[in-house]
Amino acid sequence: MKRRFTREQRLTMVYGILCIVLIIVMLQLWLLMATMNAYLGGDQSVIWPAALASLVCFGLNAGLLRYVFRMERR
Repeated sequence: MKRRFTREQRLTMVYGILCIVLIIVMLQLWLLMATMNAYLGGDQSVIWPAALASLVCFGLNAGLLRYVFRMERR
């Protein structure tokens, strides 16, 4: 038997997800700054690994957003 979450439980989960999203976004901003610094310094070997890492961060954020939308539909 499936049990639905109460409003307080869902709110706590959304706050936790929001904290994780903020950490991931800060990581992406740091990654962008480090990549731009390396690129402007003449090191072009970091561009593709940084782009891949940023894509992974985007995928994590999209997955968390999808989870929140699914949780609200139930």
